[in-house]
Amino acid sequence: MTVSPKVLKRLTVPSQVSLRQEQCLSSSVPSQPVPPLAQTLQGYLRALEPLLPPEELSHTRRMVQEFSRPGGLGAQLQEGLERRARTTKNWISPWWVQWAYLESRQPLPVHSNPAISLPRRDYNGWRSQFASKLIAAVLDFKAKINTGQLPVEYMRGKPLCMELYPLLFSSCRIPGPKHDYIAHHGRSRRTPTHITVVRNYQFFQLEVYNSDGSRMTESQIHSQLLRIRSQSWKTDKEPMGILTSEHRHTWGQAYNRLLKDKLNKESVRLIETGLFSLCLDSPVMRISDEKYASRKAAQVLHGGGTFSNSGNRWFDKTLQFVVGEDGSWGLLYEQATAEGPPIATLLHHILDYCEKPDPKRAPLVPLPMPKKLYFNIGREIKRDIEHAKQNLDILINDLDVNVFNFKRFGKDLPKQHKLSPNSFIQVALQLAYYRSVCPTCDIVSQRMFRGGRTEYIRSPTNQTLKFILAFDDPSVSVRNREAKVQLFREAVDAYAALTDQALKGHGIERHLLGLKLQAIEEGLSIPKIFMDTAYGLATHWKLRTGQVPANTDSVMCFGPLVPDGYAICYNPQADHVHFSITAFNCCEETHAETLSLTLKDTLCQLQELLQPTV
Repeated sequence: MTVSPKVLKRLTVPSQVSLRQEQCLSSSVPSQPVPPLAQTLQGYLRALEPLLPPEELSHTRRMVQEFSRPGGLGAQLQEGLERRARTTKNWISPWWVQWAYLESRQPLPVHSNPAISLPRRDYNGWRSQFASKLIAAVLDFKAKINTGQLPVEYMRGKPLCMELYPLLFSSCRIPGPKHDYIAHHGRSRRTPTHITVVRNYQFFQLEVYNSDGSRMTESQIHSQLLRIRSQSWKTDKEPMGILTSEHRHTWGQAYNRLLKDKLNKESVRLIETGLFSLCLDSPVMRISDEKYASRKAAQVLHGGGTFSNSGNRWFDKTLQFVVGEDGSWGLLYEQATAEGPPIATLLHHILDYCEKPDPKRAPLVPLPMPKKLYFNIGREIKRDIEHAKQNLDILINDLDVNVFNFKRFGKDLPKQHKLSPNSFIQVALQLAYYRSVCPTCDIVSQRMFRGGRTEYIRSPTNQTLKFILAFDDPSVSVRNREAKVQLFREAVDAYAALTDQALKGHGIERHLLGLKLQAIEEGLSIPKIFMDTAYGLATHWKLRTGQVPANTDSVMCFGPLVPDGYAICYNPQADHVHFSITAFNCCEETHAETLSLTLKDTLCQLQELLQPTV
């Protein structure tokens, strides 16, 4: 997820602002503006120019002119949005979360929940030593949120909205028949004091606070994890967690059947209310170092299938940490509550904490046995689990995952040439994608506004198209390298300008969505511009991209938005870039490994363009 051309800068201000001081903080973070209607519609037409033939573009122009005439439907809907902006904390975020996540009926694994895979750990002894340190690190991070010690984040000298941080803990998505909802238990009268640990498909309630309210030490947690290990040697016959991987409507029906039993209801409640989940996985199958990175990322993303670790997940849970026996580890999160930049901050804290020795000695007090969660599995639930297993394995087998580390250069190269690293990579992705342009969205943060979430940036521009056509044109000779470089700069700068516009709250995608949803809110017919073929084409995102800048060698992984598309995530470091590319095998036109090879070659060609060796 892009946060800025100059990546998120975290500052500790002299008087650290407490997250409890929400009113003070909110006053320093402005409300998200509603962009001017004419500006958004002009931007929409410009974004369509490289995608549509002239006759189709002319047709869409006429529809836009009709929509935007003075006193017309567009003006009426714009007025409604401006009214909404005056009376709500954020005019688009609640709608976006509802529309993009909670009303989506697709399974959460692959289609929704992103995963972050981190470098393999070398364990001394059993992995619970690292797992216990990880748990302690997350609890320490939570304590900083609760006590107001977490530094407010800044971007371009302006504070960012921090309201997502407290919601990371003790929250869970709940399936419903038509739409889901999010349950937050962290602000309840009795705040939960446990996490859920899953091993061999068995769920355990692990208390992580002592009776006096103090956090358990690493050694206390370690001893408790060893107890869980001794109780979970055999794999449970029925992987209950698989149910959460289903189509949301199907899972919602199974959820209601499951909760009819009192024991099941109590076990599910403990999973949902826990601070977070820890999944202790069996090893990732290792074939080669090159393929191991891809398998490792896929393992975190979906568990590897019903014969692997998918039964160790509860995909509805906001935070799930994964620790494998082979040293693989990472994090899976649910997007309705969590987002990339706050997760990256959490992981940075974990890695810093893991470098330090255990700060506390364990008190000599007896600890309660971790509580295993049991389920009564009748014939209907057993049938639900079998169907979920079949469907998840089909989904996993259909996903092609390719993760690689591009080592020729990193973000320092574009910076040397005064180019935005993220914009540089976005143009490279367009060039690599069959040397053509297609509907592409890059995700940019809107946390500089109160309650802000994300915005899409359309990567294809007229400047990008001109550069791609010139780059592969044999008539443009080597002697015209300067002309190619100039076209490349113009393409990168055009994308950087779109990023700047989005960071000011003037992106076009959320505004267009808002106009459409405002029409529905007012009981009107959906405006014709949203029923136009051009709008359908422009929002068929064949490339779903996201930059998640982090101070770690981590890589995010998620599935494509459309069956014939790709999802590409990247983490640029100073001298290398981590990439993950996913595609669906069911589409003969997409192949993750082929695009990976093309992207590597394209990046090398761009380096040669900027720094010729001859």
